[in-house]
Amino acid sequence: MLSNHKINHWSNRLNCVLATISLLLIFSHQASADEKKASPQFKDGEAQIVKAFADADYWIRHDLWVETEFDSDGDGKLDRMHVSVTRPRQTESEGLKLPAVYISSPYFAGTGSKGRQYFWDTKQELGAVPKKRERVPSVVRKGMRPIISKSHMKDWVPRGYVVVHSSSPGTGLSQGCPTIGGDNESLAPKAVIDWLCGRAKGFTTIDGSDLVTAKWCTGKVGMTGTSFNGTLALAAATTGVEGLEAIIPVAPNTSYYHYYRSNGLIRHPYGYLGEDIDYLYDFVHSGDKNRREHCNCEIRDKELLKQFDRVSGDYNRFWAGRDYLNDIKPVKAAVLMSHAFNDWNVMPEHSVRIFKALQANGVPTQAYFHQGGHGGPPPMKQMNRWFTRYLHRVKNGVEKDPKAWIVRAGAKRDQPTSYADYPNPKAKPVKLFPGAGAPEQGTLTINTQPAQGTEKLVDNFSFNGTALAQAEWTEHRLIYVSPKLAKPIHISGTPRISIRLACNKPAANLSVWLVSLPWTEGRNSKITDNIITRGWADPQNHHSLTESEPLKPGQFYDLSFDLQPDDQIIPKGQQLGLMIFSSDRDFTLRPTPGTELTVDLDKTSMMLPIVGGTSALKESLAPGKKK
Repeated sequence: MLSNHKINHWSNRLNCVLATISLLLIFSHQASADEKKASPQFKDGEAQIVKAFADADYWIRHDLWVETEFDSDGDGKLDRMHVSVTRPRQTESEGLKLPAVYISSPYFAGTGSKGRQYFWDTKQELGAVPKKRERVPSVVRKGMRPIISKSHMKDWVPRGYVVVHSSSPGTGLSQGCPTIGGDNESLAPKAVIDWLCGRAKGFTTIDGSDLVTAKWCTGKVGMTGTSFNGTLALAAATTGVEGLEAIIPVAPNTSYYHYYRSNGLIRHPYGYLGEDIDYLYDFVHSGDKNRREHCNCEIRDKELLKQFDRVSGDYNRFWAGRDYLNDIKPVKAAVLMSHAFNDWNVMPEHSVRIFKALQANGVPTQAYFHQGGHGGPPPMKQMNRWFTRYLHRVKNGVEKDPKAWIVRAGAKRDQPTSYADYPNPKAKPVKLFPGAGAPEQGTLTINTQPAQGTEKLVDNFSFNGTALAQAEWTEHRLIYVSPKLAKPIHISGTPRISIRLACNKPAANLSVWLVSLPWTEGRNSKITDNIITRGWADPQNHHSLTESEPLKPGQFYDLSFDLQPDDQIIPKGQQLGLMIFSSDRDFTLRPTPGTELTVDLDKTSMMLPIVGGTSALKESLAPGKKK
């Protein structure tokens, strides 16, 4: 019998032979297929699929670990991020240098258990200390080396890019701790970009010293990704890292406060009632088992749970540190934002607020909006032009294109309508005023209606907003409805509600919807959704987002806050409906029913951004016609 030493010797020899044969096959394939060296090709300002790059069987795939500038897991060593690379063979056989499309994520190695038993209990009195929630079982990492993910490869490698993936801190084979918006989640992708540009160290193993370089990269990097992955693209850009030339964030979470709170109110993302930032930490934490307890203690228990304030919902230093708008100044990368106006998970304000701030700072920007739900990237043509311009430096004139591209209701996602900007430059604010009518429908008009007095509603979370909007008679909401539209109206921008109210208790939820009536079952080609937009606020924060105060029963308070941005054409024959209610069954906490809100109609109004302004809305409302 052969000894173990001999077996290992011959096994290593066999591996060397197989590796040599593999390289010979690659080089012989290249020599027979290409008489001249392959290179990226461009037509009409877009990178074209190059046959020599398109055969996935000849792509080179490998992984490595990039050293960062932080130690977030407290082991006394700089954390290393797990990175995988997929590139055309010509980057090896011909010395070809290409730009990189880079995607980072906490999800690549698997996620934790889902289920309401792991969320916070939303049946809670406002201002009360919540019951502890059940912890998510430890995540079992999935995935084998060297491929972290195969996403985006088919789109970009054949067009002359290297595709790079990395697992974010504390996930997969990356070291460190997840912090859900902390500084290390910005510095981790920065380190990978530094490595791609020759400024940071990459190693062949997680704890070794053998170096690996990105000699095949031009030093031009673009990032993209959806949801958390899109967040990390923006996070990297906020570091101002050299070499990150362009990003395409799709439905990015740009502020964890705006994701889990709203104007002082504890408010959850749609479909995840009871989720909060500590659950998201548990959900993604798939990293080193030996460091998990340290991370759980130092990050989750001492930082997240002690500072996220699930009692008052106030904005504080913790949330400010997880708001990328506060870090926007260093951004140099050209930004193509993508979002949906009916995304009630990561709501459209996340992209709109960043888009406008970047414009103000002179950063090259475009925005793509559609009428669907969470996710949805721009058309390939638009993304291709963006990366071609900023990563390959082809002067295709993309910076002169319209700034806003909006998919109209009923149109295909790849057929957006272009506009000079968002909001539409022709949109002007128009004030609308409510007229009494509770418990049935009141009126909604352009003209003030004097001496309307007050109207009362009674909170009851048992009824969701859809049911309340359709109800002919109910004490659980107030609704004010315009005349039927004689012509379509185009809403573009961020509506704002100003309201004076009183409460019979020290705390209450406040929810506001703008809807299109009559209600349409399902979706049709003209109406994407009867819910035009919505917003939430805590009346206790009427004077400050950072300091709430208990309401004095019976005393009136003035509040003014934004609803979610929108761009929608409301068709002829519909009516606008302003609905005011308390607990929103799908988004807010659910206190015991019975809280009463009294609204002073004479001190309440809505500002609606209408293309064409007051004259356009007056013409559409056709004065004199009844509802």
